[in-house]
Amino acid sequence: METKKQLAELQQAMKKAKNRRLFERYQAVYLYLKGYTMKETGQIIGRSRETVSTYISTYKKEGIAGLTLGHSSGKPRRLNPNQEATLVEVVTEKTPIDVQISEQEHWTLAVMIKYVEREWGYTYSLRGMSLLLKRLGLIYKRPRYTMEKSYTESKSKLDEKKAK
Repeated sequence: METKKQLAELQQAMKKAKNRRLFERYQAVYLYLKGYTMKETGQIIGRSRETVSTYISTYKKEGIAGLTLGHSSGKPRRLNPNQEATLVEVVTEKTPIDVQISEQEHWTLAVMIKYVEREWGYTYSLRGMSLLLKRLGLIYKRPRYTMEKSYTESKSKLDEKKAK
């Protein structure tokens, strides 16, 4: 009788599950309680027998609540908070020339990657550096050149032509 109650509870949970991974966990336990082996259950849901075993042992220990997904923190950050603060300070207050990393006036992703590698020994891809900047609250924009310089140069060239 207990198994029928568990099956009904799992069936309800599967109907309400909006997350595919959570549904899969409920389904694995449901199939196991229906009499399928762990290997058969794994083949049906596309997971290994070990994964199914983990789901079932978690269900036995903690019930249906144990199958819910926890927060996945992801890969740890490369730079610690002090290094991130230093990077923000350097990029916002100094030029690449000031920190002797490049002859360029403006920070580019490639120059920032060089700086981080030189200072702390970590390598980033261009995408990785742009994501780091976003996480630090910085916006990466390409430098814009003012029209004043171009206009002044053009005007002096026109003046030279008129003088001839």
